[in-house]
Amino acid sequence: MNQAIEIKVPDIGDFRDVPVIELFVKVGDLVKAEDPLVSLESDKATMEVPAPHGGVVKQIHVKLGDAVSEGSVLMQFEGAGAGTAAAEPAQATKPSVSAPPSPVSAPAGLAEVRIPDIGDFKDIPVIEIFVKVGDTVRAEDALLSLESDKATMDVPAPLGGVVREIRVKVGDTVSEGSIIMALATGDAPAVAATAAPGAAPAVAAALAAPAAPAATAAATAAAASGGVDEAAFALAYASPAVRKLARETGVDLGKVRGSGEHGRILRADVEAFARTGGPAAPAARPAAAPAGGGAGLDLLAWPKVDFAKFGPVERKELSRIKKISGANLHRNWVVIPHVTTHDEADITDLELFRVQMNKELEKSGVKISMLPFMMKAAVATLKAFPEFNASLDGDTLVLKQYYHIGFAADTPNGLMVPVIRDVDKKSIPDIAREMGELAKLAREGKLKPDQMSGGTFTISSLGGIGGINFTPIINAPEVAIMGVCKSFWKQHSSDGKNWASRLTLPLSLSWDHRVIDGAAAARFNVHFANLLADLRRVLF
Repeated sequence: MNQAIEIKVPDIGDFRDVPVIELFVKVGDLVKAEDPLVSLESDKATMEVPAPHGGVVKQIHVKLGDAVSEGSVLMQFEGAGAGTAAAEPAQATKPSVSAPPSPVSAPAGLAEVRIPDIGDFKDIPVIEIFVKVGDTVRAEDALLSLESDKATMDVPAPLGGVVREIRVKVGDTVSEGSIIMALATGDAPAVAATAAPGAAPAVAAALAAPAAPAATAAATAAAASGGVDEAAFALAYASPAVRKLARETGVDLGKVRGSGEHGRILRADVEAFARTGGPAAPAARPAAAPAGGGAGLDLLAWPKVDFAKFGPVERKELSRIKKISGANLHRNWVVIPHVTTHDEADITDLELFRVQMNKELEKSGVKISMLPFMMKAAVATLKAFPEFNASLDGDTLVLKQYYHIGFAADTPNGLMVPVIRDVDKKSIPDIAREMGELAKLAREGKLKPDQMSGGTFTISSLGGIGGINFTPIINAPEVAIMGVCKSFWKQHSSDGKNWASRLTLPLSLSWDHRVIDGAAAARFNVHFANLLADLRRVLF
């Protein structure tokens, strides 16, 4: 009598509640050991769960979109060993797929490694690749390095395995979800290398695909159809099993339009393409306009000028940070209707207090600039004017109940904006100490994405350099930014008769006119300036 056997999700490391994105079998199908059953996709990798042995699919317990973890029942097989090259002995208990030897791994087979959540960063260049095909990596080993306009970050391996395919090169741009390489996990490397009798056909073929000789049937079919664009094939959004099917049928994945979620190419898409030739790949769409518009500006072309004909020149390539931050600043300036309101703050007493604090903290190694005081004043002012501590989400204003203040840091590679979190809960020395640490990381290019995200308001200070006023560009999705210049001594009089020299700080508040009006901006500046004039109201 045939025995019903439960097929469960094997050890998939630290992944929990991973969505099922594809089902490769249906009730009644006869499967062989190692045939792919389902495909799972975490934020870091795509993993296929292979059949632990052969049998007939009797019941499927999951559907697309269901979240599963280690031990979740996927389906039931009837007839253990059916469909295998040799009959397997009957099992007395319900087995689950055995865990692979890697400490953090996927089921034996190929796991597609993707760029994990890196915040709001998009189209980030790959500046270094640390591994090559054939290397064995462990979980958390660095695979490659990315450089955004604000930080250099390493992408770690989400699981252990052998690098079977690298799908990016230095200079390529990637975003969250981009496939960067394929790792052979569990016993897959040995299976592929030895091609032992009884080895899993699906896994062995998938691992052999990148190195398949031109004389194979897949290559012959591809040649007959005009060849495969390997670069486009590698970048296509498809699972290893679908890639294998495409190789076998000579289908160029770069020309297949995926019908799955987010354009994922499914087995049915490849089969339809193989039957009909399928539609040509759609023409590249223009870049999406940022929220709020900004696209479709009918401008004259930028002038092309041979500057060398007027005299000697030197050409210097912009740093990556300046290239990308320049694009962000341009977007913010075009999309956000900026208005800048200028004012002044009397910081005579505050400067005396700052100097005294530094004397008292001299042995601690912490040196306090004016900026931590301005952050405290900013928090108190944001609490009084909550629409400044907000972001636009379509037609809705999101009012934030936390106070994370960004500060513009000048670095050799360009401007960066680290963020001090929960400024309302920190002391002036604590803020100064954290600012120093973040500024150092910024200069070294070692800031992490989470150290530059989540800001609600930004202060850009030119106080150490000079200037009288300027127009700071809002750091989207924030709605305002405070710019300050170098303080100077100025004669003040309250009655036109008695004059005194006071240390004066120029303030330049840029604000989003979609959210804020001029009267509110003027009141914000006055409130901010009054707090700096008597910060004891905030600190004590």
